Amino acid sequence: MDMFMLEAIKEAEKGLAEGGIPIGSVLVHEGTIIGRGHNRRIQKGSTILHGEMDALENAGRLSASVYKNCTLYTTLSPCPMCSGAISLYGIPRVVIAENRNFLGEEELLRSRGVELHILDDHHCIEMMERFIKENPKLWNEDIGE
Repeated sequence: MDMFMLEAIKEAEKGLAEGGIPIGSVLVHEGTIIGRGHNRRIQKGSTILHGEMDALENAGRLSASVYKNCTLYTTLSPCPMCSGAISLYGIPRVVIAENRNFLGEEELLRSRGVELHILDDHHCIEMMERFIKENPKLWNEDIGE
């Protein structure tokens, strides 16, 4: 397993331990993590702090030239909001641990020229599956069901 995805998984596990949704992400620039985060909607009462958004926020304000040389690692396929941010900032590569429990806007990202790598990671699949089964109300609150 890639060391950067392992860091994203640690973020997801941190979110779960805090009582939140287990989705983590790291933003990597030229081999260095410059932003990390996890879904903190529950913890912060936020509508936008998904794992990817939290990682981008924690990276701070950056030049477009930095984003264009980044890879975003995320434990779950990016939703429309997070995919929009990826597109907006021109992040060219996204590594996704799993897309079985939720298939985000992968086709949109591909149509924008974003290179996607799907790992089909069993740990992330099981972690998300268990969370959804045990917390359907929290899960459905965010995805609009």
